Amino acid sequence: MLAALDEARSALATGDVPIGAVVIGPDGRTVGRGRNVREAEHDPTGHAEVVALREAARARGEWRLEGHTLVVTLEPCTMCAGAAVLSRVDRVVFGAYDEKAGAVGSLWDVVRDRRLNHRPEVLAGVLADESTTLLEAFFAEHRGTP
Repeated sequence: MLAALDEARSALATGDVPIGAVVIGPDGRTVGRGRNVREAEHDPTGHAEVVALREAARARGEWRLEGHTLVVTLEPCTMCAGAAVLSRVDRVVFGAYDEKAGAVGSLWDVVRDRRLNHRPEVLAGVLADESTTLLEAFFAEHRGTP
């Protein structure tokens, strides 16, 4: 999660919401990194999770990421939760819950939907306070509130 938080902080340089993600391989090494790049790349799909999953798949040479773990600072949205399912990661680890758009337990629970052919394990709340503090500071500054 510390590496994902570093990625999130890097997103600040481009004015993107500070969300970061990493994909950890079965051997414990980081094989993909991502941060929000929606503003930087003018890409509505430029979410940290999608960027990290793409990089991991390229590094592996295959889209199936069995045995891998997606670690992200904020609960994935529906698009990113779907990407986690479709990439076949074994687990999703996230920091802060997203009460407005979360799809791993808050508003929806895409990754545990029994109708899907793959359901990764979920570990929530890892370094949640650090993730929340980073996001709250960004939005306070972005909105001009103390």
